[in-house]
Amino acid sequence: MHAFSKRSTSALRKANRSATVLARGAHKDVKFGHAGRAAMLAGIDTLANAVSATLGPKGRNVIIEQPYGGPKITKDGVTVAKAVTLKDKFENLGARLVQDVASKTNEIAGDGTTTATVLARAIFAEGVRNVAAGCNPMDLRRGSQKAVEHVISVLEQKKRVITTSEEIAQVATISANGDTHIGSLIANAMEKVGKEGVITVKEGKTIDDTIEITEGMRFDRGYISPYFITDVKTQRVEFEKPLVLLSEKKISALQDILPTLEIAAQTRRPLLIIAEDVDGEALAACILNKLRGQLQVACVKAPGFGDNRKSILGDLAILTGGTVFTEELDIKLEKATIDLLGETGSVTVTKEDTIFLNGAGSKDAITARCEQIRSVMNDPSTGEYDKTKLQERLAKLSGGVAVIKVGGVSEVEVGEKKDRYDDALNATRAAVEEGILPGGGVALLKASLTLKTLEDSASNFDQKLGVSIIRAALSRPAKTIVENTGEEGSVVVGHLLEKYSAEDKFEWGYDASKGEFGNLVEKGIIDPYKAFTGHQLIHIIRQPSATRVLYMPYRLHFRGDPNCTDVLHGL
Repeated sequence: MHAFSKRSTSALRKANRSATVLARGAHKDVKFGHAGRAAMLAGIDTLANAVSATLGPKGRNVIIEQPYGGPKITKDGVTVAKAVTLKDKFENLGARLVQDVASKTNEIAGDGTTTATVLARAIFAEGVRNVAAGCNPMDLRRGSQKAVEHVISVLEQKKRVITTSEEIAQVATISANGDTHIGSLIANAMEKVGKEGVITVKEGKTIDDTIEITEGMRFDRGYISPYFITDVKTQRVEFEKPLVLLSEKKISALQDILPTLEIAAQTRRPLLIIAEDVDGEALAACILNKLRGQLQVACVKAPGFGDNRKSILGDLAILTGGTVFTEELDIKLEKATIDLLGETGSVTVTKEDTIFLNGAGSKDAITARCEQIRSVMNDPSTGEYDKTKLQERLAKLSGGVAVIKVGGVSEVEVGEKKDRYDDALNATRAAVEEGILPGGGVALLKASLTLKTLEDSASNFDQKLGVSIIRAALSRPAKTIVENTGEEGSVVVGHLLEKYSAEDKFEWGYDASKGEFGNLVEKGIIDPYKAFTGHQLIHIIRQPSATRVLYMPYRLHFRGDPNCTDVLHGL
């Protein structure tokens, strides 16, 4: 018994020793002052060098290894930024913060992520140098914020409203690396579906790029049974001037739809039933009437789920001038009248989707419904997912839907072209929403000239330096575009400021693709205000995660053990 106790005690001691070693393994690596800032700057430089190489008409492509499948080739700044993970934890911390800047810009504007990364690196590098020289970080921050607000007000005054289809094509072409085919395709899609229409980009199955434009209401639900098909060759159901029955609940009993079937037979018009589901006696009766040729009828499941399904059925009711049979209404399906049924000019139902054209609903009612959807979209409490669904509903009611299918000979080519289509589409939407400015980094460069008076009126020397940091950073995008062509950026920018700095020459700049100076707006080199200027400057300076890094924490703590997840910085 005693020997067993001794062995047990020895085992416990060994276990305690190993537990102590494990506990002490969760250590912290600590870097103070310049060492911490220098490590983060090295990470930011690595990421910015990879991203900035893609900027401009002669920017390079980046090839990224994928965890599965072939490599990815892209010129999209945020895609490159997200792919960067550095081995050194301190350098990776800096890279992650600039990734956050690029991601925020992409989230808000959808484009301009490369310019945002170049600006972030320039601001941080200058800030590190000034803090190392003894400047107060908070005064630098105050000066920088004043400079940003001033620049944004200048750009707000200089922006142009986009009006023509040609200008839309120019914005899309520039964002797609000068590919005029992409620009014209997007301009064509936007012209057909309207500013609020939905344009989606998908991978196609052919070599060529194609576009499918659907005018009217379309949703992704097809016929319940192939027995409803009217055109055997195309495998479609096609009705002219049908009646439409809308029900939120499942229809199973024959008695529920018998009055509606009688109305359709009496008026000799086709009938389309849209419900959560149609089965049992009700479905059998519909199929039997169709096969006997007594009645043209088809059944379709209602699109969406939950509250979204209710909303879409409500949209269909407004579009067709009908009524949705719901539990809230004290009207039963067996008491349906022709006044409660909707009408539409034509309807086409395939195995996958249903398309309504020329609904009989009141235009005033449709306009009111669109305004209601817009007000919900503009509500700050509405989430991103809900906004996407609301935008789709708005497009289906007010405009239409366009699908661009990207073709290519390989998966890698299709992926690269799809990224350019996405960039061009985001840039075009931003331009239509908030206007355009001259491209090539010229708008930021010319706006920086107005900061001289702000420097002179700064409260103290450190705030003056904060203004000068922004002033110097605003020239970096233009220099980077020139350097990516193989020329000297400082020389070209210096010549630009010397010859074309007058107020009436705001739109003049350097065409990097041809190597000549001229009016960039007339040349079609234009950038959207939202994507390339306003929002990215605001988010670089005001973003909570970026603020501490760009305004230089004096010391930085990082928990070095890979099992520990908490990171403390700026203490």
